[in-house]
Amino acid sequence: MKQITENIFYIGTDDLDLDLFESQYPVPDGMAYNSYLIKGEKIAILDTADARRADQWLANLDEALCGAQPSYLVIHHLEPDHSAVIARVLDLYPGVTVAASAKAIQLMGQFFPETDFTGRTLALKEGEELDLGGRTLKFFAAPMVHWPEVMVSFDSASGTLFSADAFGKFGALSKSGFWGDEEEDWACEARRYYFNICGKYGTPVQTLLKKVSSLDIKMIAPAHGPILRKDLEQYFRLYGIWSRYEAEKPGVLVAYASIHGGTARAAEVLGEMISAKGIRVKMMDVARTEVSEAVEDAFSYDKVVLAASSYDGGLFPPMYNFLHHLQDKAWQKRRIGFIENGTWAPCAARIMKNMVSGLRDMELIEPVVTLKSVMKKEDRAALEALANEITG
Repeated sequence: MKQITENIFYIGTDDLDLDLFESQYPVPDGMAYNSYLIKGEKIAILDTADARRADQWLANLDEALCGAQPSYLVIHHLEPDHSAVIARVLDLYPGVTVAASAKAIQLMGQFFPETDFTGRTLALKEGEELDLGGRTLKFFAAPMVHWPEVMVSFDSASGTLFSADAFGKFGALSKSGFWGDEEEDWACEARRYYFNICGKYGTPVQTLLKKVSSLDIKMIAPAHGPILRKDLEQYFRLYGIWSRYEAEKPGVLVAYASIHGGTARAAEVLGEMISAKGIRVKMMDVARTEVSEAVEDAFSYDKVVLAASSYDGGLFPPMYNFLHHLQDKAWQKRRIGFIENGTWAPCAARIMKNMVSGLRDMELIEPVVTLKSVMKKEDRAALEALANEITG
């Protein structure tokens, strides 16, 4: 437990043993399951924790309550990493009312089939307030940030926005720090978190940003990652860029997937040609880069060259997997060039084009560079032409 303000307490927990968040995203620095408690004349618990850390979370809750009885359990987001302890709270505190969106209440029984919620829920609507006596929580619907039942809330007394998954990041607080006061430290894992968790939902994120823009926000308390309280404009600025699918870093990402090194060599030569023009280049071996990191880089740069080997009459699987993830996350608004390689029937470029051509506002650059097994002297002219076009 940690006291944030006179009446707001942090009761969340760190999980330092978790290897994959959502069973897919590596979290070498663990994960924080954030939860809060507000004390007015009535007490509200804001979210719970993942089942992995239920006992520690309940101990934190008991310490913060100091023998008092809570009136409300507010659920901003029903995903199990935030809500797995709902049934145990209801068992321990019979007077508690679960306050959540109507959609969350509708779905709650699917996660807790043995729990009777009859008479123990309060459905909150857009703009409604929860009176705690001496302070209120005002609620704003945030559907598809990143589930349909999400709400955020605002405590005007302290100026705290409880933002659910918005403004979250990977990493346990014991590793990343309780307060996210340094932009670079926050932005790195917050960027990877955003594009992989919320990246598909840029329009709903934009809607939420507009809803809360008029609030006098002094602190952001997300469901994961540190509490943000200084220079809040920087966080809103980055979320604005990310949710509009704009490039944060002008330059060229050269993403390659090479079987025996021939494609990699051509990608390296192209990178050298682009760098010689004074333009930032990021080289990325898709076969050896963790895919959530690769997705983050693809969203970060405004120009991308995809270089891949043909494989089994199709596309080398690491590149296919990378582009499949980008399709799922609604990647868009990029200039894209292509390099393909094949010993007898090069086909990688055709498949890569098909995978990205259906995405929004994509500019596909010619010429496509086609290699036969390894790069030869005569291929340099085609690579130079691609370098000129992608940077033009």
